[in-house]
Amino acid sequence: MTAIDDLLADFEVMDDWEDRYRHVIELGRDLPPLPEADHSAENKVKGCASQVWITSSVSGAKDDPVLSFLGDSDALIVKGLIAIAFMIYAGKTAREILATDAGEVLGRLGLAGHLTQQRSNGFASMIQRIKSDAQAALHG
Repeated sequence: MTAIDDLLADFEVMDDWEDRYRHVIELGRDLPPLPEADHSAENKVKGCASQVWITSSVSGAKDDPVLSFLGDSDALIVKGLIAIAFMIYAGKTAREILATDAGEVLGRLGLAGHLTQQRSNGFASMIQRIKSDAQAALHG
């Protein structure tokens, strides 16, 4: 079972949006810390209302690299969205990352309809950054 399958199972038993919201915040609290030096302009994700930083590291075969991520935000709910993005993409190959639709996962979680337009746009910017890093890993 994948991290996303676990998350979907958790969300299925939560009837109320407030419980889901609290769970997303808890996911963000569980993120490993991003080193202070990585809170840089280079790692900042553009297009987010809150401040968001994401770093990626590449391992594995050059023709099919695997990516891992660290991230942080100054907003608790956004840290939770970062955690969800990492559950979708971390440990996957660059090709798998490029082929995976995070919006579809958000829809299955029932989050898409409850996020403000700004948060939705910010999440899309995070996904765009992750996919850009995957593209760079493939062609780097």
